[in-house]
Amino acid sequence: MNAAEDQAPPAPPVAPVSAGRGGGASWPLLSCAAVAVAALVASGLLWQKVLSMQEQLARQSGDALSQASDAKGSARQAQDVALQTAAKLALTDARLSEVALQRSQVEELIQSLSRSRDDNLVADIDSAIRLAQQQAQLTGSVEPLLSALKTADTRLARAAQPRLAPLQRAVARDVARIQATPLSDTPTLLLQLDELTLLADELPLANAVGLTRPADTLARKPQEAVSAWWLRIAAELQAQAKELVRVSKITEPEAALLSPEQSFFLRENFKLRILNARLGLMSRQIEPARADLANASTLLGRYFAPASRKTQTAAALLAQLMGKMRLLEVPRVDETLAALSTAAAGR
Repeated sequence: MNAAEDQAPPAPPVAPVSAGRGGGASWPLLSCAAVAVAALVASGLLWQKVLSMQEQLARQSGDALSQASDAKGSARQAQDVALQTAAKLALTDARLSEVALQRSQVEELIQSLSRSRDDNLVADIDSAIRLAQQQAQLTGSVEPLLSALKTADTRLARAAQPRLAPLQRAVARDVARIQATPLSDTPTLLLQLDELTLLADELPLANAVGLTRPADTLARKPQEAVSAWWLRIAAELQAQAKELVRVSKITEPEAALLSPEQSFFLRENFKLRILNARLGLMSRQIEPARADLANASTLLGRYFAPASRKTQTAAALLAQLMGKMRLLEVPRVDETLAALSTAAAGR
């Protein structure tokens, strides 16, 4: 094969490339190379910028870490300071509450020790009027109450304080109302009850024999008009005979059937009712006293002679006593007491 190859004709010579066509094909290569160089330069610049950014971020992260560590230290210190401040604040609050309590106690003590003249006046008037009210309730007389109210009016007028003007007007109204209220006199009622008790022993019963007749008039009796003595004796005997038999209308059978022993206990029961009413009046138990007088009036009308003058006197006295018992309620001074409470609360 080597011999064959040696005997083959030689290859024709290659024609040289013309200069014009070869120059047109090199421009793309040059532009690509320029773009590659520009890209390489841009990449280098970009890489350098990225490196600088990385360095800057590293510095910033380091600064942030240092600042975070500083912030943690500051937060820990602030927390410690806050705990100390809270403890001090709690102690201060406790001391403040203790001081406030002590201050209120001191103020109350000072107020109780250094009351003004008006407050002392109001307190004195209040105690005097309440004491007079109790005395009036016990004695049944309004004189202690009127005296206390008039004294209070005089002291208020002397003080001349505008704050106490409503109290002074209330006192004046209560004085006028008490003076205008009709009241019964308890000592007079007690005397009338004693008189009725003494009269009870002389009251004739409805079944009593030989009741006293009404007082004779000034006209001459029939036997006195007769001139003959024997006719006068006969007329007197006839009158005495008429009194032996008595005919009367019985409205209460219980009164006619009373025995002498029952009559004694009836009279004592009547006196006991009167004495109970007297005790009730002295102890200011008005309603029980009225009930006892009503029972005594019932006994008087049922078992005692209604035609007797003493029975009629006792009945009239009982009616008078029961009427006066309704006027024994001592008026109260609630308006003055309310004004005193208002004045005492306003100090």
